[in-house]
Amino acid sequence: MKKVITGLDVLVNHRELYESFTGNVALLCHNASIDSACTHAALKFKEIFGTRLVKLFGPQHGFSTDAQDNMIETNHYIHPFFKIPIYSLYSETRIPTDEMLEGIDHIFVDLQDVGCRMYTYIYTLTLLLEKCSRKDIQVVVLDRPNPINGVDIEGNILDLKFESFIGRHKIPVRHGLTIGELALMHQEFWTKEKSQLKVVKMKNWNRNMYFEDTKLPWILPSPNLARSQSALTFPAIVAIEGTILSEGRGTTQPLEVFGIPKIDPYMFYNDRLFDRITESKLKGFVLRPMTFLPTFDKYKNHVCGGFQLLITDRKTYKPWRVGQFILRELYQYLGGSFAWKDPPFEYNYHQKPIDIINGTDALRHWVESNSSIESLDDFEILNEYSSQVNEVKIY
Repeated sequence: MKKVITGLDVLVNHRELYESFTGNVALLCHNASIDSACTHAALKFKEIFGTRLVKLFGPQHGFSTDAQDNMIETNHYIHPFFKIPIYSLYSETRIPTDEMLEGIDHIFVDLQDVGCRMYTYIYTLTLLLEKCSRKDIQVVVLDRPNPINGVDIEGNILDLKFESFIGRHKIPVRHGLTIGELALMHQEFWTKEKSQLKVVKMKNWNRNMYFEDTKLPWILPSPNLARSQSALTFPAIVAIEGTILSEGRGTTQPLEVFGIPKIDPYMFYNDRLFDRITESKLKGFVLRPMTFLPTFDKYKNHVCGGFQLLITDRKTYKPWRVGQFILRELYQYLGGSFAWKDPPFEYNYHQKPIDIINGTDALRHWVESNSSIESLDDFEILNEYSSQVNEVKIY
């Protein structure tokens, strides 16, 4: 299997292509925006565009990907090496202002998405597309792999009544697209404001690939996804963020472990969880009983009892279903010690965070009513979305 060549590498290694972009350029990027030699995209842009690189932009977590989650904003500043402004698109605004876009002819986007609806970079991109369509600025997306493959689509479609910065469009939890294809989806189905969009395709990527198959180095795209494996546990564990339980932030395995001080993990596993996993017929994963000690975030310096989510078979593992199963079992086992987290969450000050994460309140009711795993089928109405995907696939 050949190594995947990202859109960034395609651009910087084809002189005729990058010289076709005349005028001033800007770059929206982050820590994971690297080429095949692990050189940051901003350095490559300085090399090929010189003084025509006039501005940089950063998404949630910042240009350097060092800020934590959920409404922890990053500042605008002049970069000490590049000597140009870096504007944060997770600050007092998530939409670039006229001032930020002044003097730009082309804005390039090089962001590593993780294939999950709740990941904010796709909304930074679509807000940028909408703004640039009104400013007559071309947006060029340098495509990167979907790390959890481009075949499997899973989960409920977002109900727009629960729109937020972790869900702006009617897509399922596991969307099955690359970030370039998501840009095309936005252009085709989600907006009437058509932008000057160009997607620089990857080479050697196919839809069946997981990130480990690409032969690319995993550079964390956000502070709590330190391993490529985390991209597969994320769609399951992310729902824990909508509860008072820890999702492992403040540990070395964030979004792979979860728990709360009130749980004895071995007792929980032996008394209930083992049998419930068997009954569920869910496959491809193990919940390993464990304890952990967060050094920040929920339950800082308090020992939590809980579990590590280990994936044993990527082909049979269904992260969205596993995540809903975990929530149901925690809710039933903990009883009065379980609680849903209160707002605000991702700039939504009124609705429950769990409903924002799920993109519906119906799944919360499913958990609370101890409903069957089979009844999750009622939430996966994917025919229309799958048809749209087929129209925008470029691989």
